[in-house]
Amino acid sequence: MARFAPPQIQDNPQGWGPCEMPEMYKDLPYQPFAKDVRLGKVSDWTGATYQDKRYLGKYNSAFAGQQYYAYYHEEDESSFQLVDTARVQRPIYQRGRRLFQQSKQRRERERRQQQAQANMQAPMKHRDASVQIKDDWPVVEEMDFPRLTKLNLPDIKEGEDLMRCGAMETYDKSYDRITTKNEKRLKRINRIFHKVTTTDDPIIRELAKSQGNVFATDAILATIMCCTRSSYSWDIVVHRVGSKLFFDKRDDSDFDLLDYDKYQFENKNPFVQPEEESEVASVGYRYRKWDLGNDIVLISRCEHDAVMYGPNNEVQFISVKSLNEWDSRFCGGVDWRSRLDSQRGAVLATELKNNSCKLAKWTVAAILAGSDQIKFGYVSRVHVKDTSKHVILGTQQFKPTEFAAQINLNMDNAWGILRCIVDTCMKLKEGKYLIMKDPNKPVIRIYDIPDHTFESDDEDESSSDDSEEESESEDEADK
Repeated sequence: MARFAPPQIQDNPQGWGPCEMPEMYKDLPYQPFAKDVRLGKVSDWTGATYQDKRYLGKYNSAFAGQQYYAYYHEEDESSFQLVDTARVQRPIYQRGRRLFQQSKQRRERERRQQQAQANMQAPMKHRDASVQIKDDWPVVEEMDFPRLTKLNLPDIKEGEDLMRCGAMETYDKSYDRITTKNEKRLKRINRIFHKVTTTDDPIIRELAKSQGNVFATDAILATIMCCTRSSYSWDIVVHRVGSKLFFDKRDDSDFDLLDYDKYQFENKNPFVQPEEESEVASVGYRYRKWDLGNDIVLISRCEHDAVMYGPNNEVQFISVKSLNEWDSRFCGGVDWRSRLDSQRGAVLATELKNNSCKLAKWTVAAILAGSDQIKFGYVSRVHVKDTSKHVILGTQQFKPTEFAAQINLNMDNAWGILRCIVDTCMKLKEGKYLIMKDPNKPVIRIYDIPDHTFESDDEDESSSDDSEEESESEDEADK
């Protein structure tokens, strides 16, 4: 008779299963199970019993790679459920919403694809430089934007007021109630705006005798501090006189939505002639001082556009700026008249995308001036092709520091950029220089230019001399 040799059985007194890993399985890779892994059978004693093609791949892995076990529920378990999966009937008002959202998303994808295709097909624009650079102007320094964005100068304290001049009108709060359905026509008024450069400012000349060694206006400082956001070319003239720096800018802009009585600072507007008293635009000047460290003391003329009264009837100084609508069909924007009331955030987001540098400069200027609020007016043309008639469709106001956080404007980086450029200019010899943003590259260059350059912008180099009291021509003031 044949003999039957029983296999050796390991007894596990602590539980069930083998006591130790068999030698033949020690180097075999093992994949741990997850809760969603389908476990197969240890063995199939039925052989090829599944003739139905639906069960041919019953125990095959559904996962890529080495998967050793897979499991499908048996048919008799199909009725077992832990949760109710019955379809819930939606209310009538919710039906079709998903279809609408899918259609909306599809249209948005198509619009983006068309815009991307148009951008690829459109030739790259070659922008012109703000100033024609001559061959005999050597470059003394070049700064690229990636390096400037890494600069940081924290803990710059609030500016100290040295003098306050001018008179501001009170903001008309009826503008805050304007909507696209009751738009308001802007009136054309005759106002005098004094565009006086740093070195033409008599108060800065007086202050330069006794304090400070860097002098500029808030518009110039804002241009420098927000330079990494700029796409178009701009330029600033720098005068290195002794141990002092004077920054001059050749252009500027303003806008106002003002009314009622004027709020007068302690001192009168230093640029107003007696015959202009009733025609001068609303503006208040603050001459402020900051200590930037490393023996750099900055003095700047900052501006407020108007005043208004807060909840407790306190006086608040505000900066008023206009956002102008261009044809939304050509700028990838949204139509203000259809979207401004219901989606003002989307309109502002589009402006931030298209005019990031301009909004950042306005915000920095408001922070430098110490404005309590910055107010934007949404202005559009009455007719697309008529440049002479405009209406205001709405307004929006922010606290400057809060708006800076919303647009990702880092003031520590802004101060760091300014300090870097000031330090660079301080190392230069006495003379006249030009800071210019390259029209087509993210680069700032400093050129050494002859003293006679920009005659219309020039002021006498001895600006700190007591005897210098000559008046500038109207053309020079406009610069």
